[in-house]
Amino acid sequence: MDVPNVIGDWQEYQSDELAGLRVRVHRLKKATPSRGRDDDAKGLTYVSFQVTFENRGSEYYSIDLSEHPEHFEVRAGRDGHEAFVDVYGSSRIKKYNLYPQRRVTAVVYAAATPAMLKQIDIQIAPEIDEDAVFGYHWVGGLGVHEGSTRTTSRASTAKPSVANEVDQFLKGAASDET
Repeated sequence: MDVPNVIGDWQEYQSDELAGLRVRVHRLKKATPSRGRDDDAKGLTYVSFQVTFENRGSEYYSIDLSEHPEHFEVRAGRDGHEAFVDVYGSSRIKKYNLYPQRRVTAVVYAAATPAMLKQIDIQIAPEIDEDAVFGYHWVGGLGVHEGSTRTTSRASTAKPSVANEVDQFLKGAASDET
């Protein structure tokens, strides 16, 4: 398994069919949907984050990141409990033609208990050109510094954070297997 992305990092799709397409999860913060709180989120704290797709290639792609549970998943806390995702308060990207040198962004609202929001795992698995694509994974949390968008700066150079903990855990798990 590769080291997960830190919230704020860009991730390039590695296939020839998706050349030039990249995605990132960024701007994690406390926020309440403009449409108001969902009754199912009673007693929970809302956060929002943005999912941005950027086309640096020469062809357009049809992007679908909608309310379907298989397109994104949010987990909170050390044990990875499923967070409540407010599909009605969140914006969607529905069969959007993303042309070269353009970006498209969706805002997703999720909720969990305040203690669990210190560690958040987000997986994004959109449909691109009507095909499901591999889901990339980001880690972060409220109060955690958002990752740098430069490829030379990763979690190992940041201040102690959830990303460092994940990196250390993965290194420990790899050494246990040998």
